[in-house]
Amino acid sequence: MKSKFIILELIFYMAAPYLIWTYGREYLGDYYAMLLSTLPAIIYTLYRFFIDKQFNIVGLFIISSMALSTIVDLLSGSALQMLWNSVWLGYAFTFVHIVSMLIKKPFALYFAVDISYFQGYPRENSKKLFYLNGNVKYFQLVNAIMVIRGLVMNSIQACLILNYGVDAFMHLIFIRKALSIVFGGLIFIAFGFAMKKCSESINNQNIDWPVPIHATK
Repeated sequence: MKSKFIILELIFYMAAPYLIWTYGREYLGDYYAMLLSTLPAIIYTLYRFFIDKQFNIVGLFIISSMALSTIVDLLSGSALQMLWNSVWLGYAFTFVHIVSMLIKKPFALYFAVDISYFQGYPRENSKKLFYLNGNVKYFQLVNAIMVIRGLVMNSIQACLILNYGVDAFMHLIFIRKALSIVFGGLIFIAFGFAMKKCSESINNQNIDWPVPIHATK
């Protein structure tokens, strides 16, 4: 099943956009070819959203981000402006992550709450446990990686635009996917570390994890 999703992601996030951009720009022009090339990723993301039933903070964040990005793309008016708007929007999302860290409500913690919910644990109980004993700092670490990802990816995109103009889009299709895989791995490891530390701190104080919902039925 996982290999199936990997293949689908490569098709919808890399192969399809590349083919549309490469062979469509001559007939559609740069701007409309670029717009059309974003469509496969949007369709696949929505598909995964509904089959995974991600009606939660994570899912809403993904959908709202995608909707905002689409609106900005449609209002850009030109391919080059669309690329630059993507950079500024990316920095804006990164800034939101920074703010969530400053107010000590990192998005990563809420993502962890959703992950625990999928495993059968009540959201409110998990949230309380994650806030115990200074556990927030571990999720701050995860959030910090997300911030670094945003800064790196958008800075690279800006550099490519400055050097290649509209043609930067072709490079970005592959570079963004490669960086997403790298940072995705780092975030996964950081999440595992955060959950392990939370479990250790809770066990040390003899606090029980909430009973999974399905276990009470």
